[in-house]
Amino acid sequence: MIPSIILTTPYDEVVLNSEWLLQQLGKSWNWIAEKIISVLIALVCLWIGIRLSKWIMKLIGNSFKKSKIDPTVSSFLLSIIHILLYVLVFITAVSIMGIQVTSFVTLLGTAGVTIGLALQGSLSNFAGGVLILLLKPFVIGDYIREDTHNNEGTVISIDIFYTRLRTFDGKVVVIPNGTLSNTSLTNLTKQEKRRLDLTIPVEYSVDVRKVKTIMENVVTHEPLVLQNEPKDFVLDDFADSSMTMIVHVWVKTDDYWQAKWNVMENMKYAFDEAGITIPFPQMDVHMVEQK
Repeated sequence: MIPSIILTTPYDEVVLNSEWLLQQLGKSWNWIAEKIISVLIALVCLWIGIRLSKWIMKLIGNSFKKSKIDPTVSSFLLSIIHILLYVLVFITAVSIMGIQVTSFVTLLGTAGVTIGLALQGSLSNFAGGVLILLLKPFVIGDYIREDTHNNEGTVISIDIFYTRLRTFDGKVVVIPNGTLSNTSLTNLTKQEKRRLDLTIPVEYSVDVRKVKTIMENVVTHEPLVLQNEPKDFVLDDFADSSMTMIVHVWVKTDDYWQAKWNVMENMKYAFDEAGITIPFPQMDVHMVEQK
């Protein structure tokens, strides 16, 4: 049996390609016709969901204001709720269009794991920000000292990833929240009052009782010192070139620095009037002549 051979011309190939293209367009049009109603319903639901999300955000924001919750915490919670609502609306619209939600959620989970591995440091700062906002070791306006790197200043903002401090000389220090949540820090303005500790060296030749009387007189006449709180005037140490006197008094936290400057300045004036000098480090050298 002799096999038959079918020869096609370029014209025939063009006809076949055109028929295939028309078939594909027909299938696409049929799919669009079937899905057009679902797409329109999904778009309507998306629009309604966005409007509803804004109304819910406004309602929650007003409730936060009435409950007098911390502004930083409320702002953080509102941003999280806002993202969750938009994700929920988007997933709902996608499911109405007939797209498999499980596959979409799996894709989001895989992307989340990948992004999490790439942004480990940022996630640590994010978790630290959540802990700071919930536990409140400090709030905006507190003066804190970060003990690891000795950064200190007044807290001017607590963001999701970073906390900003303003130093005395007007600089802004940005510290990752992960560092603040995983290390120790000192809140210097958490309490209403604070103890003022002064260390003053005096010569060995002076009368300690006289020095204590002068110190007590200076502190008693300082209006920023809380006179009803305990006061200490003691001899603390015998140093190489002087005796070390210590003064402990209590002041209001807001008056700490001004009270310290006032007491130290007035102490110097009182010592000068009494002829008491504050020595500087010195060394006595004895020459021995060898015969």
